[in-house]
Amino acid sequence: MTDVRLEDLILENLLDVSPVGIAVLDRELRYLRINALAAAFNGRTPQAHIGRHVRDLAPPEMWAIIEPFFRRVLDTGSSNVNVELPGVADPQQVILSSSWPLKDARGEIIGIIVTRQDITALKRADEALATSEERLRLALEATSDAMWDWDLDSRTVFCSPRWFTMLGYAADEPTQDIAAVRARVHPDDVGRVTAAALGAIAEGKTYVVEARMRCSDGTWRWVQSRGSVSGRDATGKPTRFVGTNSDIHARKLAEEETARLQSHLQQALKMESVGRLAGGVAHDFNNMLGVILGHAELAMGQVDPAQPLRADLVEIQRAAERSAALTRQLLAFARQQVVAPTVLDPNDAVAHSLTMLQRLIGEDIQVIWRPTANPWPIEMDASQVDQLLTNLCVNARDAIVDVGTIEIATANSVIDAAFCARHPGAVPGEYSKLTVRDDGAGIDPETLDHIFEPFFTTKELGRGTGLGLATVYGIVKQNNGFIAVQSAPGEGTSFDIYLPRHEGPATSAAPALAAKPAGRGKETVLLVEDEPAILRLATRALESRGYSVLGTSSPGEALRRAAAHEGEIDLLLTDVVMPEMNGRDLAAALLRDRPRLEALFMSGYPAEVIVTRGILEEGVRFIQKPFAVADLAAKVREILDHR
Repeated sequence: MTDVRLEDLILENLLDVSPVGIAVLDRELRYLRINALAAAFNGRTPQAHIGRHVRDLAPPEMWAIIEPFFRRVLDTGSSNVNVELPGVADPQQVILSSSWPLKDARGEIIGIIVTRQDITALKRADEALATSEERLRLALEATSDAMWDWDLDSRTVFCSPRWFTMLGYAADEPTQDIAAVRARVHPDDVGRVTAAALGAIAEGKTYVVEARMRCSDGTWRWVQSRGSVSGRDATGKPTRFVGTNSDIHARKLAEEETARLQSHLQQALKMESVGRLAGGVAHDFNNMLGVILGHAELAMGQVDPAQPLRADLVEIQRAAERSAALTRQLLAFARQQVVAPTVLDPNDAVAHSLTMLQRLIGEDIQVIWRPTANPWPIEMDASQVDQLLTNLCVNARDAIVDVGTIEIATANSVIDAAFCARHPGAVPGEYSKLTVRDDGAGIDPETLDHIFEPFFTTKELGRGTGLGLATVYGIVKQNNGFIAVQSAPGEGTSFDIYLPRHEGPATSAAPALAAKPAGRGKETVLLVEDEPAILRLATRALESRGYSVLGTSSPGEALRRAAAHEGEIDLLLTDVVMPEMNGRDLAAALLRDRPRLEALFMSGYPAEVIVTRGILEEGVRFIQKPFAVADLAAKVREILDHR
């Protein structure tokens, strides 16, 4: 066997065992050699190819594709010239045809070596991968969530474009160092976020955490991150940590707003409950104070002013009057005080109180009055304006150390929905605004939440009752208004009181004339009071002034005594809330038989039969407990004199 024959034998064997289809062409593009695999791509045997031109065995459309590539190899000597072709026997096949120049010993190109491989499976896999990647891209673009992939070994994080745009950044560098990601987390949250991530990695648990992340404009945005370990090495050590970021900023703001509104609602409910309790306490307390004041007054009328006992009685009277003032404040907070509203010009109402306020505050504090031009009128009791200003200015005075200023101002204000969203309790509409502002110590946020609660005070023992601002709150609510407070430690405090605008002319807030001393009487009074001590006191007070008193402790007894009384009954003096029947119904029953009967109602708190929302009904005569004996006598005389 010669060397040439051995080489031919080796070549033939190599062609047969090759996993790649191989063909050798001469310069005329005729087949010199071809293995079975390459021949099979054409659907023929190797012997059917030898000596034949490629053009004769290839479909015309395939020849049109491959001829330019063969010419390029022959003309330029280019190597590894590739082209993808469909299979002849199976058009669904994808055949990769690669060509190299065949050279002789002198380096001359004498033909072409062609290889052919079935890359159908590879192409399908590439297409499937491309489809999958495209779907992933579309999913990432369509979702509002961002994706991140943390390589735990390299400490780098791949972030999807949404990760950046969610925070307002340009998505230029998708891969970041973990330190750069951590630097965007809010300083108050970074410790919690880091601990949660490391714990989830170590324990193989799902990572869920909410945190604030810094936006491109420097603001902070709430984001929820969810993730889990997605890759481990041969030892089980975590290598990848993958997850998503969701924008929850709107939800967090809504939750914070809901929490704030719930807090305000709870505060309002607490204030309402305390108000009901305060009203009930004031009613019972007023009865006791009425007895104390009345008997002190009667006793003082029988004691010589020079006697030491007189001074003791005066102190008893003063203490009872101070206690009565406290009950009035409780009733104001509870929105149960009786008022007689009139239409007021806010400027006139404030101006009427300025002199009194300056004396109350002292010379070290300057009161600055800034009235607005043409203020909108309000409808409320003028005495309530005095109460508002007095309590607010005293509160401001106590907040000022040494010297300072208190500014009182009026303004017209239109409240819209946006303002109401920031101030729970506000209602859209037109309001006349009364502002009391000081440059005192200010109020910290924790204290600010409690300033309107009755008996809450930051003053030392004995310096305050804790009812001043509670009174302000009750008066404003009783008049369908609301209060906005702005304060901070060291920056003073501003109270803005919004009272509904009244459509109509204002009346003057001129001071009431002093009542004339009551004269004596001889008329008959039917007195109805279920509290025995009050019944005895009122009976004694009226009889001492000449009146004939039919004293009873119940409505039923009053009806029987009135029916049995043959003479005229000039006045019914009755408590409002009693067993069996209320005072208003009792008066109506008596008026059916005695149409000329006058009525005077008394109570420790206003019942609904006497007042509507605390406002005295027109034509109804009322005296608030506790009352002085002289005031009761004056009221009785006034009614009887104007029959």
